[in-house]
Amino acid sequence: MGKGMRAGKKPSTGGGMGGNMQKQLQQMQAMQRKMEETQEEIEKMEATATAGGGAVTVTVSGAKQVTNIALKPEVVDPDDVEMLQDLIMVAVNEALRQMEEISQNEMGKITGGLNIPGLM
Repeated sequence: MGKGMRAGKKPSTGGGMGGNMQKQLQQMQAMQRKMEETQEEIEKMEATATAGGGAVTVTVSGAKQVTNIALKPEVVDPDDVEMLQDLIMVAVNEALRQMEEISQNEMGKITGGLNIPGLM
């Protein structure tokens, strides 16, 4: 036997990194599955916002699609279409902002606050 060799012991195959990297890969795959499940749950959620004291109500889905717009009849003024447009825009933007916040909070629970580009 050569110097430093012991009977029955196999030569080192990379310093034990293989098992550790395998464990990290499994953890990343589990995180990815959880993120996909959470994204599916988020897409089923809704956020609703109003503008003009409730004259305009907009609901968006977690997929960031407008699913409902409700207008009170008194806000529909043919002489002031611009105001109605502004109210709709404010309500849509607020509903989208709320949904983005929900999405980030839900994903943050999984990633532990890691800022991983392209995930959100």
